[in-house]
Order: sequence, then structure tokens, then C-alpha cells
Amino acid sequence: MGTSGVLLIIFYTSLLISSDGLNADQNAKVQNAIGLLQERGFSRDAFVLRRLTSFRTTDNWLNAYVGHRDAYAATNFPFEVVTLYPEFFDVPVDDCERAAVLLHETRHLLGDGEDAALENTWKSKRQLGWTTDKYSQTKVWDNTMRLTRSRFPYLFQCGSDGQTDCL
Repeated sequence: MGTSGVLLIIFYTSLLISSDGLNADQNAKVQNAIGLLQERGFSRDAFVLRRLTSFRTTDNWLNAYVGHRDAYAATNFPFEVVTLYPEFFDVPVDDCERAAVLLHETRHLLGDGEDAALENTWKSKRQLGWTTDKYSQTKVWDNTMRLTRSRFPYLFQCGSDGQTDCL
């Protein structure tokens, strides 16, 4: 292993030691959401989250330096570190909504940007069981829909009014 490898290990370790891990209750919520992803056919995403991801609950030094908007989570690619903010545990109404957030973060873990993560999550919502009839009144749904609509208006040009979700 060369100097680059050693530096990457040091960088990765510094991300972990400069942030806090999950407590037992938080870990249970994360594992339940990952289990739901597995059950609903998102095997690759569940594998990445279960086997390759380190979950944290406070910003590491890099996140603190770069900053972030209001978010449920932040991902440090390619180090597979996901910071889950208090909103991730408090705002979603159930495991399905937490699974939707994790599905979004998985796209970042795989190297995709924000647009790809939003589009993939919105297009996968039915398979996940995250549907309009059950979740349209929740904050996570509303936030995700508004962000997705602003970046992908063509996904919302259906129905008699031309403003309805096409999926």
C-alpha cells in the first residue's frame, strides 16, 4: 500500500473519529428502514447501506467545514459515510419514509449527484410503498416533492390540470 492508500485511510478515519455513531434506538430505526428496502426489492441499496456504510449522527470535520442546507442526511462520497441528522429520526412518520431518505442517500453513496438521487427516489416511490394516498400530508413527502418538482417539472405535468404527479 502506497502513500495514497495510507492518506485515504487517515482521511476516512478522521471522518469517523470527528463524529458520533448511532445509539441503539437510532441503529434500530436505520436497520428497520434498510430491512424495508430489502423487502421491497432494493437489494443492492440495502447491501450498500448494511455492508459498506458507516452511519454517524453528528457532522464530521469535513461536513462542518463545507456546511449543508437543511437536510435529513449528508453523504461523504467515496468514503461511504452517511451523517443522519436529528430530523431523520424525528420527522419521517415511519420506516417507509426513513427508507425513502436512505434510498436517496444510496444514490450519493454510489457516486450520483443530487438530481439523480431525487429522480431515482421519486421514480421508485411506488415500489417502496411510499405513495400519495398514504404520505401526501407528511413533511418528508412535501419536501421531496417540492425539490423534485423544481428540478424535474416534466414529472408533474399529467392529469386534467397538467400539474399532477405522473408517477
